[in-house]
Amino acid sequence: MSSSDIFIGEVIGTAVLILLGGGVCAAVTLKRSKAQNAGWLAITFGWGFAVLTAVYMTGSLSGAHLNPAVTVGIAVKDGDWGDVPVYFAGQLLGAMIGAVLVWIAYYGQFQAHLTDPEITSTPHEEGMVDQRSAPAAGPVLGVFSTGPEVRNPLMNLATEIIGTVVLVLAVLTQGLNADGKGLGTLGALITALVVVSIGLSLGGPTGYAINPARDLGPRIVHALLPLPNKGGSDWGYAWIPVAGPLIGGALAAGIYNLAFA
Repeated sequence: MSSSDIFIGEVIGTAVLILLGGGVCAAVTLKRSKAQNAGWLAITFGWGFAVLTAVYMTGSLSGAHLNPAVTVGIAVKDGDWGDVPVYFAGQLLGAMIGAVLVWIAYYGQFQAHLTDPEITSTPHEEGMVDQRSAPAAGPVLGVFSTGPEVRNPLMNLATEIIGTVVLVLAVLTQGLNADGKGLGTLGALITALVVVSIGLSLGGPTGYAINPARDLGPRIVHALLPLPNKGGSDWGYAWIPVAGPLIGGALAAGIYNLAFA
């Protein structure tokens, strides 16, 4: 795979991942959406199908990492870090593009939601934090990025690490293509089902980012978009869904090298 193939594949794949994953969050959250209040099952399966679609679409171009934690896991496993910066750049740009596309697709719903007095005047769970330690999150931040239900940095970090270890270990043990550089055809299906399982079983505490680009790229977009009454982007928490998955990806590779290699 050339650097250009890797970059293009990761941009397209991560954009599709966030468009469909963020799209289900928007569908469930926003007023005037036909799927409003569809619930956690819709979100977990929506993200699983998003992974499946994005991986099948771009696996032949870049190996469809679509996640810096997966890239780190494969790099630690193989000891080859040469393409890691290209993967990271494509993933972050793709995540930001995907978040912008969610805003465009749901533009009318964002406007209706964020100008509704019932929404803008009511405390939101994401914003119910100790104001001495973190800013209140906005009423639509959950469409773009994750946040904890109980704000405890060590607990939240541990949750993200554990979930990512499961994801990356599943990729490394079952999902790699013949070259070992990304997800194969069967690996795409396995990984999508693992993402659904993680969401159902481990997603409750933090919203299961398990992907630094998935959280950071859309959070940047949330901060930049001209959304009325959007509230804060909760930058005090933002390091956790970046650091946790990266640590988890490296740990998963270490476990793989010790137990399976």
